[in-house]
Amino acid sequence: MKKTITLMVLAILFFACKSKSGTTSTTVKNEPVASTKLDRSSQVAIKGDWVITSVTYPGSDYIKVSSFQIADSKCFVGSTWHFISNNNKGSMALTKTDCPAFSSPIVWSVNKEGQFVLKIVDAGEKAKKVRDGYVLRVANQTETSFQLVDIINVGGQSKEVTYQFEKTN
Repeated sequence: MKKTITLMVLAILFFACKSKSGTTSTTVKNEPVASTKLDRSSQVAIKGDWVITSVTYPGSDYIKVSSFQIADSKCFVGSTWHFISNNNKGSMALTKTDCPAFSSPIVWSVNKEGQFVLKIVDAGEKAKKVRDGYVLRVANQTETSFQLVDIINVGGQSKEVTYQFEKTN
């Protein structure tokens, strides 16, 4: 009996899923999930070229997290991000070996509530046609670094995934 319970606990620890609160699509009542009032000073501070230097979360030795429905979160370490603040566009690319190659244009903004709203778009596609996106919290923002914090559901509990960005230019 004790072995069965241990195996069940281990099975729960191996799977994590993204909560639906991370979407920027509209709700049934046609109200946006995230505020549309922008924090221009936070956006200007983010403009430029950045690299993700770490991705951390509780249980990272046991739990695999798929980030942005693209790849394992560990594949985002070393990824490059370019943010343009005057038109809220940019790009991102995964560059880590042994991970899927991926690059894409992005549309992004930071609202007055400190939420980073991200849409990953296909080349040539208009952002308004993309119905889904991600809402993360901006934390510890300085001139040379900032964090994006996502909330995931692990076995019915909310856990934070922190993406550490460092400026490269």
